[in-house]
This record gives sequence, C-alpha cells and structure tokens, in this order.
Amino acid sequence: MATSPGNPTTVGFVPDALVKYLLFLAQTATVVLLVAALLLLIALLSRRGRPRSELQVTDIGERYQRLSRTLGAAVLPKRVFKAELKAAKARRKQAKAATEPARPRLFVIDFHGDLRASRVAGLREEVTAILTLATPADEVVVRLENPGGTVNDQGLAASQLLRVRDRGIPLTVCVDTVAASGGYMMACVANRIVAAPFAVIGSIGVVAQVPNFYRLLDRVGVDVEQFTGGEFKRTVTMFGENTEADRAKLTEQIHEIHDLFKDFVAARRPQVDLDTVATGEYWYGTRALELNLVDELTTSDDYLLAARERADLFEVSYSIPLSAVRRLTAAATSMLGRGPH
Repeated sequence: MATSPGNPTTVGFVPDALVKYLLFLAQTATVVLLVAALLLLIALLSRRGRPRSELQVTDIGERYQRLSRTLGAAVLPKRVFKAELKAAKARRKQAKAATEPARPRLFVIDFHGDLRASRVAGLREEVTAILTLATPADEVVVRLENPGGTVNDQGLAASQLLRVRDRGIPLTVCVDTVAASGGYMMACVANRIVAAPFAVIGSIGVVAQVPNFYRLLDRVGVDVEQFTGGEFKRTVTMFGENTEADRAKLTEQIHEIHDLFKDFVAARRPQVDLDTVATGEYWYGTRALELNLVDELTTSDDYLLAARERADLFEVSYSIPLSAVRRLTAAATSMLGRGPH
C-alpha cells in the first residue's frame, strides 16, 4: 500500500480471491462463447438442407457414340464423316422399327472400397433398382476397386452382390487395379471375374493389429482398470497388460474368421485350390489367372466395348451426398474404426 503527499487517498490492492474469481469468469465466458459459436455454425449448416439422394442412369453406348463422332469429325474427310453419320442414323432407325426382341441390357455399377466399405449404402440402392427390372437375359457388371477392410462391412458389400447372383442374373466383376482381402470376398461372388494383367488379386487372409501402451503407462505410474462380464468380452487391449491367454483367444478368433472366408470363396469358386491361395498372399492378374482366382485378362474398358455389340449398356449410380456436419462425423468415425480385416 502507498500514499501520495498531495492525495490522501489510499491506493489499495485487489484481493487474490477476487482475481481468481474474475479469471474463472473470463475462462467460463470463453468456453460458453466457443460452444455457442459451434452450435451456431451447426445450425447454419443444417439450414442448407440435406442434399438429395438420387439414382442416375447413363447410356454408356450413347457415350461411346459421342466419342466416336467427335474423333471422326476431327480425322475423317467431311464426305466420309457425313456418310458415316447417315449410316448410323439409318441403323438406329431400323433398330427402333424392328420387331425382333429387345437386346439384352448390361447394367454397370462402380464400387470403390475403403476400410469401412462406406459405398455399401449406395450399392444397396443400385442393386435394388436393377433387381426391379433385370432378367436372367441381362447382365450386371461391377467395376470393383477394393483393397479390403473390416470383416462385417466387407461382408455386407459382398452380400449385396450375392443378391444379384441369387436371382439368376449373370454377374461379372471387372478389376482394373485391386480386389484384395475383403475386395476379393466381393469379387468371388461373381459368375465371372475379369482382371487387368497387373491388377492385385487375392489376399485371402485375416489380420488384426493392436498397439499396446502398457509399458509406457506403467513407467509413468498410470493404471488402467478394465471390468468385463464374460470371460472373453475383451481379450487383447491397448492399455492393459496382455496375457498369453488373451493373445491365444484373439488368434483363435482370427483363424475362425479365416475359415469362414475360405468357405465363402470355396462355395462360389470351387475351381480354386484353397491350400495354395488362402495364405494371405496376393498375386497380379496374370498369375491370378493361372491360379483360377480370375477367369479372363482384360480391362473393364475393353470388356464393355466388346459387350456393346451384344447388349445395351447402362451405368447405374446412386449418389448419397453428405452434409458438412455428417462429413465431419463420418471422418471422426473412420478414424475410430477398429476390427480385423
């Protein structure tokens, strides 16, 4: 405390308790403002409305014709190009007037897999739409790119394709880059598997890996207590001390999943020697053909170009756009994904 000769007023100090209280109020106000700002942001994003899901169908044959016309206009003499256009128009007119039965239809689906097979929601709708119209005279082609992932998610994706085969509709899977592990589980459902020469095929196996921080936590004096009801409710853990019994049980579960995987493949591709291919290894397309993992070596592009001579081609896609809030939630869920694959 200090005084001034010209001013008898005492200059006092603020009590420490009051300072702490004011700091507490400031911190609380900051947290409240941040929460309010977050809620306001979510409300603004929600007001934009949920994007509409829709089924899109593209005539691939028409797309090929447009590509051909564009190239022809650039490289052919005008007289020849006009003659080609006239002949093509006459063929289309004749086809419409023909009394012969309609040509078979070939429905094309794209599936790009990830750890949680997040495209399975769209695949479900695409398959459902096709099954309302397709007959055994038609064909479904899946352009599959899937490196595998969690067992239950990949299994659900394979089950969606199984719906097509169970209806007696020919199902072809085309693999240009990869169909491994859960991806091959999907591919083996098909009546016919077509692969590019260097596509990665196989990996019929199961893996689970869990980081363990027990020694680190023990070193700094942190205990992790876990309570379960049921002897095997939880075996190997990230934070507790794992026992040989825990590891043995998880290994047993992995082998059980592997046996189910092998049985699934054997039921749909009996020509495969499982003792040779169910080792968890993968092969490139050429070797996969020798092992009967695939039936033909070609790209999906060449397969469809050849197919347009015998069928009308339609690409079927069901888009499910996510709002900004759901994208954030999906990203967080993906980061927390777990399970053997």
